[in-house]
Amino acid sequence: MSLAISYCRAQSGIHAPLVTVEVHLSNGLPSLSIVGLPETAVKESKDRVRGALLNGYFEFPARRITINLAPADLPKEGGRYDLAIALGILAASGQVPAKELEHYECAAELALSGELRPVHGILPIAVKARDAGRPLIVARDNAEEASLVSDATILAADTLLDVCAHLHQQKQLQPHRPESVDEPGSNHADTRDLADISGQHHAKRALQIAAAGGHSLLMIGPPGTGKTMLASRLPGILPPMTEQEALETASINSISAQGFDPEQWRQRPFRSPHHTASAVALVGGGSHPKPGEISLAHNGVMFLDELPEFDRRVLEVLREPLESGRIHISRATQQAVFPARFQLLAAMNPCPCGYLGAANDRCQCTSEQVARYRARISGPLLDRIDMHIEVPALPTGSLLQQGVNTPNSHTLRDQSRRARWLQLQRCGKANNLMTSRDIQQYCQLTADQRLLLEAACEQLGLSARAYHRILKVARTIADLDKSRTIASRHLSEAISYRRLDRFLEPSTTRRFSPAADDQ
Repeated sequence: MSLAISYCRAQSGIHAPLVTVEVHLSNGLPSLSIVGLPETAVKESKDRVRGALLNGYFEFPARRITINLAPADLPKEGGRYDLAIALGILAASGQVPAKELEHYECAAELALSGELRPVHGILPIAVKARDAGRPLIVARDNAEEASLVSDATILAADTLLDVCAHLHQQKQLQPHRPESVDEPGSNHADTRDLADISGQHHAKRALQIAAAGGHSLLMIGPPGTGKTMLASRLPGILPPMTEQEALETASINSISAQGFDPEQWRQRPFRSPHHTASAVALVGGGSHPKPGEISLAHNGVMFLDELPEFDRRVLEVLREPLESGRIHISRATQQAVFPARFQLLAAMNPCPCGYLGAANDRCQCTSEQVARYRARISGPLLDRIDMHIEVPALPTGSLLQQGVNTPNSHTLRDQSRRARWLQLQRCGKANNLMTSRDIQQYCQLTADQRLLLEAACEQLGLSARAYHRILKVARTIADLDKSRTIASRHLSEAISYRRLDRFLEPSTTRRFSPAADDQ
């Protein structure tokens, strides 16, 4: 037989479109040509394949070999096609059964010795192979990662000879089983507990609400008050990941430069880019688009410390993914869409020196300096952050009262899980994702509550977006309270988490003291 077909998959964002490898042997001068928009690494596969076949004691056909990677308009890059090309050549020359080969998909790079080497992005390939109902042949080093996809048949091989022996039914490759899969909710790698932090009960309460409803949160306070410590403990109180969420997050890591670590399976990501990070670092990019920080934080937390120190243009790129949950990257030759449904957690000082409003009057910043500092955060971005809280400095004596009257992260995680379950049962999504129609249906207020909210919006100068975000937060507080309706106390607490709007306006007074507003 002079024509054979094998199957592999390309990479397009976190998707893995099918690539049909067609191998044809014809008369003419011996040569090997690859068509179908291959890039340099794919073109070089002919030398790797030839070396692997010869060193595996196979016959390399002395004929004109044409390899077509279809569809022809889909860019092909990397060494993932090596095994499919080698098997196609062997099938076309009658050295392995061609009909048997068409029942499998394969993705592995070949060494000159014939050994199989792992490739990046194996998880999306495994997902699509499972959906297509075909077993996937991979290198041994890729098997543990690929087998995380439930119901996928993963066949791990060490060499090209092993694969050929399997196709000849001489020595069958056994489906790989993952060594260990964490139960939903396990988080053995993270031992940080909210109970380790002294005081800051108001901030801990806000973190619990944010975890239960998936809300974004801005913490503002002087240096050394525990903002970073609080932020690092948010993943530990988030509800467990579903298998679909875990697969999405793992797939993004799988195609990234850092790769996926199976030890991180079903653990919420926590990304904390430095304030010198560029817009490309956050969004992603490159000639072959790779995910950035906001996509690597998908289904997890992205913490931006010292928020005003980020370049304003960098912060503005957060606006689209905060609303849509995805990011579009366009390049001259291709476009990619990456999911970016992250939970934004940010921290900032009240002024450039950080001590505005402190009891000892340490702040020496002028009103103009404070105004310029706060103006680094645009109104549209601030409007998209659900909750703003103050994290004040603690009295020295309270620092020794560690864990007093503070639930641990395990307890808060259970409460968040129960509240999130209520949300999923009610409208199939977390409260932060509710649409305007959902808000009208599930966040109904009494006449007195509407007057209270309208008065608060008028006094704080809040937008319609902020109005809806207050209702979402109030719905989450009611869920934590196991209440079917939003009570006045739930609405009042939700409004209190927007008090900082006035203190971030340049026209405010120099003294930063939200506590004075309660008097």
